[in-house]
Amino acid sequence: MTFEQLRIRILFIILAAATCYGIAFNLGKDPWIYTLIGGWIATVVVIAEKGLSQVPINKLVSGVIGLAVGLLIANLIGYPLLLITQLKEFSPWILLAVNVVCASVGLTVGLKREEDVFGFISHLTGKKVLSSQGGYKILDTSVIIDGRIAEICETDFIEGVLIIPQFVLAEVQQIADSPSPTKRTRGKRGLDIINRLQSQEFVPVEIVDTDFPDLSEVDSKLIRLAKAMGAKIITNDYNLKKVAKIQNIKVLNINELATALKPILLPGESLKINIIKEGENPNQGIAYLEDGTMVVVEGGKKYIGKETEVVVTSVLQTTTGKMIFTEIKEEGEKEKKKFRSKNK
Repeated sequence: MTFEQLRIRILFIILAAATCYGIAFNLGKDPWIYTLIGGWIATVVVIAEKGLSQVPINKLVSGVIGLAVGLLIANLIGYPLLLITQLKEFSPWILLAVNVVCASVGLTVGLKREEDVFGFISHLTGKKVLSSQGGYKILDTSVIIDGRIAEICETDFIEGVLIIPQFVLAEVQQIADSPSPTKRTRGKRGLDIINRLQSQEFVPVEIVDTDFPDLSEVDSKLIRLAKAMGAKIITNDYNLKKVAKIQNIKVLNINELATALKPILLPGESLKINIIKEGENPNQGIAYLEDGTMVVVEGGKKYIGKETEVVVTSVLQTTTGKMIFTEIKEEGEKEKKKFRSKNK
């Protein structure tokens, strides 16, 4: 909260208390009691406003619907009870108690059964309504510019609601307006990805206006927003992941997902590859799998430009990914035959 925001809230509380003082004084009541009541109510309103500003709109809508249903049920139950003669003396208290209990139950159920509430609304209206089943997942700038998140969504593997904060959208726009041609291209691709995400029908996308003016860095804002919403962060930024984990925020890294999805190759398995260039060591050839994994082929230099069948000899896990070491299948079989003939 900035100093200006704090000042406005304090002025609001003082104004509310002063108003209650003036009204009580004019009515001949004890002004200080009403001043304290007015100040207390204004303070509760300020605290509630601060808390509600961090709550996702879906939660607010679901909670309000639950509260409204609870109050409706309370009045349907309460007013018939007032027709009983013996209870008329206690009617105000009965009506108050029934409303408080039913409103509390309705609000709690509305917040906890958000998916069912929106499912019921969808059934009535015939339109798809955003819900947070599967949780909220906040996208950062790096993963939007990367673009693979759109393809992942279109495979229907992601559940929940994707959240794009307004401050992330502003950063992508700033990159798109950069004087650097490279940055400008990346920024424009990010804007295209946002449009693509909004047009796909597999995962709901919501742009939120929640901001934290007291924080200047986008990463700090993302962490604060994730805490407020109880959300996960989807990113490619390794440093952001480390900071988020320190603060117990779950992070989904697209690069780690891509690495995990690479096919597992064991020694002895064969595959066909196209050797495209010479390796660092003599007679080595280099090829790449479809996912970008480097394949080193011993004795593959003379096969450059040709599709060749190779046999996996070993797999090395590095910090940048996997490297697969292979040999030409025909030559490997020749070596085995020579070895067998020598041992006979």
